[in-house]
Amino acid sequence: MTTVGLIGLGAMGSGMAASLRRAGHSVQVFDVRREVAEAFTHAGGTAHDTLASLGAACDVVVSVVVNAAQTEAVLFGDGTTPGCAASMKPGSVFVMCSTVDPNWSVALEARLEAMGLRYVDAPISGGAAKAASGQMTMMTAGKPEAYAVAEPFLNAMAAKVYKLGDSAGAGSKVKIINQLLAGVHIAAAAEAMALGLREGVDAAALYEVITNSAGNSWMFENRMAHVLAADYTPLSAVDIFVKDLGIVLDMARASKFPLPLSSTAHQMFMQASTAGFAKEDDSAVIKIFPGIELPKGKA
Repeated sequence: MTTVGLIGLGAMGSGMAASLRRAGHSVQVFDVRREVAEAFTHAGGTAHDTLASLGAACDVVVSVVVNAAQTEAVLFGDGTTPGCAASMKPGSVFVMCSTVDPNWSVALEARLEAMGLRYVDAPISGGAAKAASGQMTMMTAGKPEAYAVAEPFLNAMAAKVYKLGDSAGAGSKVKIINQLLAGVHIAAAAEAMALGLREGVDAAALYEVITNSAGNSWMFENRMAHVLAADYTPLSAVDIFVKDLGIVLDMARASKFPLPLSSTAHQMFMQASTAGFAKEDDSAVIKIFPGIELPKGKA
């Protein structure tokens, strides 16, 4: 029986691990917060104290950490603690779910192949609720032999698993384009709501009209609800889009491709971050607009 492990029980990873368990898999987990890993195992599964231990126990390792640097540490260690790559059995598959530079993902596939390991480039989208229900989207690329081992687990975690290429990079490129749209849409939604507030329009009425009109977007409907509730609890933080739109711009800069809207949105998130809202929900980008009174939510 193929054994699956998941590293990173954050907002997305905890839901993905639950989806794997719901599909009948015995899930091995690791999180730097030991108590979080232990809590997950109360309903079944195994928590590991080290990445090396998890790597040795699993045929498929799913990594759900923030960025490329954390993925490097998961695989190869941080200088003091070994990663999981050295202990993984030959032929095992590493599934990388972070938003990263596509060129880095291509290079990672080559590094793992040199160690006898297989790789699936598999960024994710959909948010914590869809991750928890197994309804998220995975944008994947990898060699057929990697899919042959990992595919049952991918299908358990996601409603839509797109196969975009037979080698790494294509999945990350599509995710980057998705993040371009997501970041621009959030920034535009915030700008629109801010203008309405500046002009004295009732925020709830504006939200009702726009969400039933042609100007609506999924991000307006989702993120401006956070603004109306005055709830900036970080489901996806401002600094996520500082990072992701930065990757978007780096990718475009390498091919000298202009992205004027992405550049402006990136500056808006940068401004929000430096103004002290880095760890707040990304809808907090609305706080950069002067002269408006934001909704205070329900008392």
